[in-house]
Amino acid sequence: MPDHDDTPRHNGVAPDGVAPDGVAPDGVAPDGVAPDPVASGDRAATAASGDRFADERAEPLSLNAQLRDAVRNAGIAQVAPGEAPSGRALLTAVGGVRGLAESVLPGFGFLVVYAITKELVPSVVIPVVIGLVFVVLRLVQRQSLAMSFAGILGVAVSAGLALLTGKAESNFIPGIVINAVCLLVLLVTLAIRRPLIGLIVGLLLPQDEDGSGTDWRADPAKRRVLTVATWMWVGLFALRLLIEIPLYLTAQVELLAGIKLITGVPLYAALLWVTWLLVRTAFVDTRRGHDEDAAAV
Repeated sequence: MPDHDDTPRHNGVAPDGVAPDGVAPDGVAPDGVAPDPVASGDRAATAASGDRFADERAEPLSLNAQLRDAVRNAGIAQVAPGEAPSGRALLTAVGGVRGLAESVLPGFGFLVVYAITKELVPSVVIPVVIGLVFVVLRLVQRQSLAMSFAGILGVAVSAGLALLTGKAESNFIPGIVINAVCLLVLLVTLAIRRPLIGLIVGLLLPQDEDGSGTDWRADPAKRRVLTVATWMWVGLFALRLLIEIPLYLTAQVELLAGIKLITGVPLYAALLWVTWLLVRTAFVDTRRGHDEDAAAV
C-alpha cells in the first residue's frame, strides 16, 4: 500500500510553494515566497502617477541619464516633444511669476536708479539688494535657492566689475560674455551636425530598453526642423550682441539697460514658444503612431 503524505497543502501547492506540475501558482514565487506587497504597491503607485521616466529613475544613473534628468528639470522640458505648449507651461518654463520678477527687477532697478541719479554706486547696489530680498524670501518660504543664487551671483559679479572699473557700462560685461559663449556653443553644434535643440529633444524623449531613444538624425524632416530651430537661437544671441556691443563701446548705459530688458525674458519666451511649436510639428506624428500602436496591443 503506497505511503500517504499527510503534509497539509493549500490549493494544490506544496509547502515549498511549487505546484504538483512544477509551476509556481499566481502570486507565489518559485521559492515559495509571496511578493512583497509594499514593493508591489510602490510600483503600482509609480505607474499610476504617469511618470514616463519612472523606470529610468529607478536604475543607477549613468552620465547620459544624469544629463537627461538635468534637461528634464530645465525650463524647456516643461512641454514634452509632440505636446502642444500652453500659457501655463510657458510661464513655468521662464521660472513662473517669481522667476520673472527675479530676472527682470534687478535690471529694471538699475535702469531706473541710473536714469534718475546718474550715479554708479546706487545704480549697481540696488539690484544686489533686490536679489538678496528674493534669496531671503525663498529661505523664509523654504523654496529652492538655485535660481535666486544664480541671479544674485550674476548681479553681484556685474556690480563688482562696474565698481572696479568705475564705469557703469561694465555692469553689462557678464551678459555680453554669456551671449557670446552661447552663440559659440550653438554654432559648434551646427558645425558638427548635432544641432543643440536636437540634442535637447533627444534627451527629453523616452529611452528604449537598450538605452537608445528616437534617432531624429535618421529622419531628414526632423533633422531639418531641429536645425532651423537651433539657427533661430543663434539669431537671438547674435542679435543681442549686435545691439549691445556697440552700445557698450559708446557707453550708452541707459539705452543698453533698456535693450537688455527687451531682448531678455520677453524675446526668450517668444522664441521658446516658437521652438515648442516647431518641435511639436516634427514629432506629433511619431507620438501619435506610438499611441496607436500601444492601443492596438
